[in-house]
Amino acid sequence: MIVINHPYCRDAMHCVSTILTTCNVSTILTKYKLYHTMKKSFLLSFAFCCTLLLFAQPQVQLIKVSVVPDSQDWNYALNKKAKFDISVTQSGIPVKDIEIRYELSFDMMPPFKTATIILKDGKTQIEGGSMKTPGFLRCRVFANYNGKEYEGRGTAGFAPEILKPTAEMPADFMEFWKKAKADNEKIPMDAKLRLLPERCTANTNVYELNFQNFRAGSRMYGILCVPKAPGKYPALLRVPGAGVRPYSGDVKNADRGMITLDMGIHGIPVTMEQGVYDDLRAGALQMYSTSNFDNKDNVYYKRVYLGCVRAVDYIFSLPEFDGDNIVVYGGSQGGALSVTTAALDQRIKGSICFYPALADMTGYLHDRAGGWPHIFRNNNDVPAVLAEKVKTSGYYDVVNFARLLKAPIFFGFGYNDMVCPPTSTYSVYNVITSPKTLCVVPEIEHYTYPEMWDAAWKWADGIIGR
Repeated sequence: MIVINHPYCRDAMHCVSTILTTCNVSTILTKYKLYHTMKKSFLLSFAFCCTLLLFAQPQVQLIKVSVVPDSQDWNYALNKKAKFDISVTQSGIPVKDIEIRYELSFDMMPPFKTATIILKDGKTQIEGGSMKTPGFLRCRVFANYNGKEYEGRGTAGFAPEILKPTAEMPADFMEFWKKAKADNEKIPMDAKLRLLPERCTANTNVYELNFQNFRAGSRMYGILCVPKAPGKYPALLRVPGAGVRPYSGDVKNADRGMITLDMGIHGIPVTMEQGVYDDLRAGALQMYSTSNFDNKDNVYYKRVYLGCVRAVDYIFSLPEFDGDNIVVYGGSQGGALSVTTAALDQRIKGSICFYPALADMTGYLHDRAGGWPHIFRNNNDVPAVLAEKVKTSGYYDVVNFARLLKAPIFFGFGYNDMVCPPTSTYSVYNVITSPKTLCVVPEIEHYTYPEMWDAAWKWADGIIGR
């Protein structure tokens, strides 16, 4: 169950004060079919499907392995003991006499206990232990049924609201980014638009946009959607999750009467054939997220962070923009970019951040979880190289940008996420001093439920006065 503004969501002024049930795959498909029938637009349906693929829960499987902490909100006081209720079911019916293997570990750390047991009645309870310091304790359960392995996990939080990050802010952090932005402003934007007639709707013009960024000749690409009716409109900037892919544009929100810009980060057109992106992902861009962390000026994300600010510059240049109301949003890598963009550009009025990547990356060097892309998880660098990477990571860690936030933020994630683990995400959230709305759904992994985005959009509408 998703609980909005109950034990998990904070800041009642911006949360939805209702309890919303989760959607399974059949529900999502039903919603999609209704949407498709109502709109009768292939492009809008395609955009909606892309959103589901990026943020939806995984497909329901034949066997369900449920792992649930015995605390109502999955949280415990320090030194209290957690227990995990385990069940293995098929169509809601317990699977009898099934063998399971379980692992107990602290968030992203090696297991401190593993065991194999038989569940005579398809369920049991496991003693999980406790924690003396703030963090998360995870129980993963694996069940083999007809030759296929199924996994379930549950994660207990121990005083997560007082978790403190390990990432340190470099002394010249502010100066570094102030100079980087000033240097970038000297480069002509040289924005170019190409109308995409096949993607336009009755209410919205859709363009592929590109502009110059970072150095002469280096460009960023995205999909711009602008309402056709004359007027002044608020804007949404969507920043992308990790990977290499084409983009369809946020046509749905543009049809609601907003300018939307769906940005790519790799400096390549975002309307090419899928095979081109597959080749780049397996080739030149395979390690982009971890490249050059031994030099603060050459990290891949320097160009990306500055490109997001330049995207804001472009939106402010549009005659259709109302000149004030702009929200940036994204999940995972996009969650990181939503925070960094809002921190680097005070014109952002609000940001939506789901499970941010690049968060408290040095956690692994302190025997706790660090954020994606986990650059210090299996560290084997010599001390001098490691020291330089640690120092460099501070200029790009979302924790340090979160410390600078002035605009309100909607912040959501789950305890079971092992891509952007909760230790790293809570480390970001806890340092934010601007108005913040927290939406935690403990059971989710690296995805969101549709209801979470519904709450986020209602929050965003309130921020921009819709």
